[in-house]
Amino acid sequence: MTEWPSFASALAPVIVSYLALKRALGRQYHAECVVLRQVDRFLAARASDLTPDTFAAWCLTLQHLAADTRREYLRIVRNLCGYRRRSQPTAFVPERPPFRWPRHKFRPHLFTDLEVARLLVTADALAPTPTSPLRRETFRLAIVILYTAGLRCGELVRLTVGDYDPAAHTLIIRDSKFYKSRVVPLSADGAREVDRYLAVRRSRRLPASPDSPLLWHRFRGGAWSGDAFGHRMHALFRRAGIRTVAGKLPRVHDFRHGFAVEALLRWYRAGANVQAKLPFLATYMGHASIVSTEYYLQFIEPLAASASEAFARHCGAVVTAPVTLGGAS
Repeated sequence: MTEWPSFASALAPVIVSYLALKRALGRQYHAECVVLRQVDRFLAARASDLTPDTFAAWCLTLQHLAADTRREYLRIVRNLCGYRRRSQPTAFVPERPPFRWPRHKFRPHLFTDLEVARLLVTADALAPTPTSPLRRETFRLAIVILYTAGLRCGELVRLTVGDYDPAAHTLIIRDSKFYKSRVVPLSADGAREVDRYLAVRRSRRLPASPDSPLLWHRFRGGAWSGDAFGHRMHALFRRAGIRTVAGKLPRVHDFRHGFAVEALLRWYRAGANVQAKLPFLATYMGHASIVSTEYYLQFIEPLAASASEAFARHCGAVVTAPVTLGGAS
């Protein structure tokens, strides 16, 4: 269990309570702890609470930092103050950081069904090697799971055979990004692919014990590293001729973006309450909140069209054409 440093300022009880809450939610908050420790020392040295004046004075100590770093420091303190105001309505909360928010430097590539089919054909053409006898089966399985379950690359390569439940058709994702485990139900295609893959391993008398890596690789002692797996996937993208609109190779993580977008499209087309469904998607993807999930939901044209259609179904009757008075001019 993480042990927080001691805090000594008037803000100390709030900081300790805030960090304990975040840890209970599965977050480590190491960087945040460092920043709050700096604020605590600053206030303790002045025997003061956090007020507009002391906050402004602390901000002056950050002038040597880059704008994005200062914005992040101020965001951390502002979040703490927002937490404090829930129990102390008159507590000071700084304005939003006055620095430019960084823009996304990339637009995720959303794999089409045709591109995934090409990837599967490309994987099926892979020849086994002495160091990777299941190369074809391994990468075919990886593509199917990434596309249908939206796992992180690190989560995929850490899976063991025992993490798959053949009766329930589920995967256990252990200690993921937010240090929490979750159970992920697989689609029928995903479960069928895992069953077929494990049957091949057993028929060839290759390791298939519960603690064996699901994506097995003899050369690396049984498990793929995240970097090595990513390099092989990029080679598959190149061989299949799959590029982004900018002409670059997609990222493996783009499968996760596509999974989230496809989930929303299915709900829109089914007429479901998308806002009510978002917490389910956040849980499935292993996010601490729907704020993290929304990062994956790029407002692309299909989503815009589906959202407009949903709005028209529910609100079209109250949106009428303007009435022209006095006839046409």
